[in-house]
Amino acid sequence: MARAALGKSRTAKQQIGRAEPGRVYLRPPSVEAGLEAPATMIRLPAFTYLAPSTVDGAARLMTEHGRDAMLVAGGTDLYPNMKRRQFEPKVLVGLRRIRELRGIRGSTAGGFTIGAGTTLSAVAAHRDILRDFPALATAAGLVSSPQLRNMGTIGGNVCVDTRCNYYNQSYEWRRAIGFCMKKDGDICLVAPGSSRCWAVSSSDTAPVLWALGAKLRLVGADGERTVPMAALYRDDGIEYLAKRPDEIVADVQLPGAEGWRSVYLKLRRRGSFDFPVLGVAVAARMEGDVVRDARIVLGAVAYPYRKKITRVFVARAIAAIAGLGDGGAASEEVA
Repeated sequence: MARAALGKSRTAKQQIGRAEPGRVYLRPPSVEAGLEAPATMIRLPAFTYLAPSTVDGAARLMTEHGRDAMLVAGGTDLYPNMKRRQFEPKVLVGLRRIRELRGIRGSTAGGFTIGAGTTLSAVAAHRDILRDFPALATAAGLVSSPQLRNMGTIGGNVCVDTRCNYYNQSYEWRRAIGFCMKKDGDICLVAPGSSRCWAVSSSDTAPVLWALGAKLRLVGADGERTVPMAALYRDDGIEYLAKRPDEIVADVQLPGAEGWRSVYLKLRRRGSFDFPVLGVAVAARMEGDVVRDARIVLGAVAYPYRKKITRVFVARAIAAIAGLGDGGAASEEVA
């Protein structure tokens, strides 16, 4: 009996990987992995991983491999997207070995520089960030789950891909509806009559950094440049970053914090962890009871909707800055 069972087990194992005649397999990872039948889980496609030790070296590799290459730091968004075939790079240029991309330095008066490779957990827990830029600490601490914040970086969150309910699905799901223009299709399923993609930003830290007047240092094969946060983004769901593909976000530069107060509030579908469906960042520079400068930046919305809840969140954030309340919970779940 035992031998018979063992023989059946071996036979079953031998059958794994053999395609059934006439059956159509839709998922691409099987073919690229050398299997005849689909794998039992969603797997990463084959790729080459390169690990430079300097920012300049990473920029050169990106130039060398062109459109076949993508940058990866923590990989918390990139790798799932690769499994779903939303991204299909042949080469990944890893940034984790580059020490100069990590760390937080500076002062309240002179401002702070945050290396793009600094983890979100480190930003959220940093004493000076908590004191001088509480909205940034809050935003970093609300990204995803603790495990992913331990891996994910602030540079990755600033550059994170745009999201849409029709796009952020499995390959089979997207294939069943005919794909969309962001990947493999030719129409926007949110607005079929539109000539553009309406996928929206899913970053928590970007609205806060924008409101605080932060700048980014970009390093490319042709040199480096510093741009304001606002200059990094385009109003387009596909080509949403204005930087060149070979350019790497090296660090985030925050101005002096004297006189500034800031608040970040987040609306998400799940109360435990999720991408924002609305992010509200408010920053104000105070002189006593007088507001000398104020900025309100919304995230995760690209067109006018959720108007009522947006007004409520903005009012709560302003009230918190004015000392008229704590603004309520930093994040709320969609009812």
